[in-house]
Amino acid sequence: MTDFIDNSKPLAYRMSPRNLDEYIGQEHIIGKGKMLRRMIEADRLSSIILFGPPGVGKTALAKVIALTSSSRFEQINAVTAGVTDIKRVISDAENPILNEGKRTVLFIDEIHRFNKLQQDSLLPYVENGTIILIGATTENPFFEVNKALISRSTVLQLKPLTQENIEAIIKMALSDCERGYGDTEVDISDETVSKIAYNSNGDARNALKALELAVITTAPDSKGTVRITDEVVSDCMQNRLVAFDKDGENHYDNISAMIKSMRGSDPDAAILYLARALKAGEPIEFLARRIMICAAEDVGLANPNALLIAVAAFQTAIAVGMPEARIPLAEACITVASSPKSNAAYLAIDKALSDVENTDTGVVPMHLRNAPAGGMKDLGYGVGYKYAHDFPGHVVKQQYMTDKTVGRKYYEPTVIGYEGKIKEYLDKVDKILNG
Repeated sequence: MTDFIDNSKPLAYRMSPRNLDEYIGQEHIIGKGKMLRRMIEADRLSSIILFGPPGVGKTALAKVIALTSSSRFEQINAVTAGVTDIKRVISDAENPILNEGKRTVLFIDEIHRFNKLQQDSLLPYVENGTIILIGATTENPFFEVNKALISRSTVLQLKPLTQENIEAIIKMALSDCERGYGDTEVDISDETVSKIAYNSNGDARNALKALELAVITTAPDSKGTVRITDEVVSDCMQNRLVAFDKDGENHYDNISAMIKSMRGSDPDAAILYLARALKAGEPIEFLARRIMICAAEDVGLANPNALLIAVAAFQTAIAVGMPEARIPLAEACITVASSPKSNAAYLAIDKALSDVENTDTGVVPMHLRNAPAGGMKDLGYGVGYKYAHDFPGHVVKQQYMTDKTVGRKYYEPTVIGYEGKIKEYLDKVDKILNG
């Protein structure tokens, strides 16, 4: 217990919850009647993997389990530990003298940093119950943790803490005489507490770090009161934390949201996700490519200019670099989001590729073949081809499909945006040729 009240430790460490009642947030898994809470209270824990962004309570939850469980508790960090450390824990867990008949709970922080060999070394002992594994990771375990280990564990996602959660944690630290600043005269308004909570962006560790820095670097006034103002908080926290790390799961979530917002014709949402990506340091080439793909796939011929603007934005962004690159990228993103949508070209090429891959699509008709060398016309190459511009309307009826694909329809134009004009033209062509 002394670890929690060691004043040489950072405030965020000291304020780690000691029981479930002190644990704030994650009500969806730890609230009254929820599965994990029932498991902890009944001391019937099975292997679990906790994943979520930094500062949301993964390690704190493991410590609560350690303090409330009758099991032996071992903790290692995958950044510094290796197979030797795992073997030591397993050996102790199998030693009846050391474990006194108790189960061993092994908490592995940053478990995604273990390589496949290290993760595999845990499997048999998780399987036979020698250890109960609690893994914590900021990465999506379905990508970073072995499937065999996943199948033997319950995966629980921890969400970013809410503004109210962070405010409650700050106020707990301010009122706690044993671990926090309850015995210090700290004058801080509710609005300033809210500012700390807002700037922490769901990360309790950063909120407590900012509070601690504000308190220890602010000299008491003549009455011995430490007055924490908005200006002090601004100095201690700088800007609001970026919403995600460009290398984590949120990288995929954010770009997915941006693309789906463009596809869904919501320019405001699309530009928000673009701004988040830029702020997180996403490569401008990556963002420009995603906008170009969306322009081709989702806007298509409903607005052919969207792809031209996206390509121009790509070239401009690369040429000028950040921060100016944000402007052409924003222009292209808004253009794509604000354009009428058609995926007819996308569907057409995929349908044609499926036929090419799975069926015999035949050979090119002889009259469509080129005859660059003498004597080829004698073999029928190009013979009978009709030059479209020699006929009314610059169209002529002749077979363009292979014999085996005659009648196959790939492109089905919509009536949306410019593609409506394309449909009108193709209908006109059909009428000229077929009456």
